[in-house]
Amino acid sequence: MRTKNFAYHLLALFVIAATLLSACGGGGDTGAPAASGDALYDAAKAEGMLTTIALPHDWCNYGGVIEAFKAKYPGIEVNELNPDAGSADEVEAIKANKDNKGPQAPDVIDVGFAFGESSKAEGLIQPYKVSTWDTIPDDAKDPEGYWYGDYYGVLAFLVNTDVQPDVPQDWGDLLDPKYKGQVALSGDPRASNQAIQSVHAAALANGGSLDDAQAGLDYFSKMNAAGNLIPLIANNGLVATGEIPVRITWDYNALSAIDTFEGNPNATVVVPATGRFAGVYVQAISAYAPHPNAAKLWMEFLYSDEGQILWMEGYCHPIREADLRARGVIPQELLDKLPDVSGAVFPTLDQLNTAKELITANWDSAVGADVQAAP
Repeated sequence: MRTKNFAYHLLALFVIAATLLSACGGGGDTGAPAASGDALYDAAKAEGMLTTIALPHDWCNYGGVIEAFKAKYPGIEVNELNPDAGSADEVEAIKANKDNKGPQAPDVIDVGFAFGESSKAEGLIQPYKVSTWDTIPDDAKDPEGYWYGDYYGVLAFLVNTDVQPDVPQDWGDLLDPKYKGQVALSGDPRASNQAIQSVHAAALANGGSLDDAQAGLDYFSKMNAAGNLIPLIANNGLVATGEIPVRITWDYNALSAIDTFEGNPNATVVVPATGRFAGVYVQAISAYAPHPNAAKLWMEFLYSDEGQILWMEGYCHPIREADLRARGVIPQELLDKLPDVSGAVFPTLDQLNTAKELITANWDSAVGADVQAAP
């Protein structure tokens, strides 16, 4: 278990990065993806396929990432399972397909921070250290290489201002009667990492703490009782149609939605004034991966400079951002696109696990909203 706070570690790295930026304007990618003809690429091409799960194309620019991977490594088909699945669904997909080498068995998963260690404990993932391993912060990776952080964001509000011009600025605003039937989570809090951490974030803004998420359940109980909470899993399409005017989601999802809307509808993104909660996601390879070499090649691509910058194009903060900044390889226009998330807090693994257990076990009794996907 970790004892250091990830936020402290990350901030320290950024201080070092700022100091080195002018002196380290160059430098190659020490962990570039395997080139054509490389043994790993040859082995992956022989397998012919990579099966992913829960990677929406508008999430963290995964559409661009997948297309870039296919262009860089021809001969490897990317089989995309259930793009809208949650972290728990990804883990269940591994369990359900342990003895299945067919197209329903995921090779790789991208899950919430709390799911990495639990998946390791259950023997569901295998270790692999990418070439850029040393540039991933220690507090964002399993020391044996079973899982490692990939990117992080901060929870925010995506608001369709054509439907709701009075834009909420903080968590408390969402309890106002003017938002009746207008607010939704981006997942089921009984299974989705994003939804679980939204409840955790709300706790911070309502008298709770990283160590006690009960205030978040109390907050959503009030929202549900007031009729403000819509029991649907929000996505950008539902925001665009106005069916869900206010979506609680990661800032990178919200910002990419603004791009896709192209002014129809008009929309805005708000990082709440309080309860600024940063969430780290992690990558891992299934212990039962039908295409283990393709999975390793995928990891090498994601953790190369190219892959990390592609995530940044989707407004995500890549886990190797400090290293990229130190070497001056991030285009300035990308740096300028990221919002101010100062004051955001990074929970420890223990805090995430405690909150996850509390929220998933008590959502039904405390809140009573059966959050489901839209029909």
